[in-house]
Amino acid sequence: MAKKESSLVVPDEVVMNKIYVIRNQKVMLDRDLAALYQVETKQLKRQVKRNPERLPEDFMFELTKEEYENLRSQFGTSSWGGERYLPMVFTEQGVSMLSSVLSGKIAIAVNIQIMRIFTRIRQMVTDNTELRLDIEKIKKKLDNQDKNMEIVFRYLDELLEKKESPTPRTKIGYKLPRP
Repeated sequence: MAKKESSLVVPDEVVMNKIYVIRNQKVMLDRDLAALYQVETKQLKRQVKRNPERLPEDFMFELTKEEYENLRSQFGTSSWGGERYLPMVFTEQGVSMLSSVLSGKIAIAVNIQIMRIFTRIRQMVTDNTELRLDIEKIKKKLDNQDKNMEIVFRYLDELLEKKESPTPRTKIGYKLPRP
């Protein structure tokens, strides 16, 4: 009997925690993808190297030593020791293209899940941007209101000063002659 798609897939939170920002791009590490696809990292890398035309530089790249060290320090553990090669990372498009390089039901199901998660992340960023723009509009309105309130209080101060020190008014009208 065939497994259901949902039984092949890992929780979304697990996948989301394996998405990093490197070189201002959201990427996933080769070892994390291999674990999700339930293959060895070397098998994933072998398939990638056999299909270089499917994975150009903007879909996949190898980390520099400095990027690798920064990433390791973020985890605060040295459990990555023993790796001979610098990890490859895959952008959203690269992950999408991996489904054509790797075969099997697990690869397809995991790939669909990852694509949905990338889409949700993009939507969250868009929603967040809209929220920030709305907040900026409110701030501008408040700034304008502050300026208007400042003007109102300045006028009130001027009125109070005039009331406290009234200037003598010259009387107008007819003067009655003295008897």
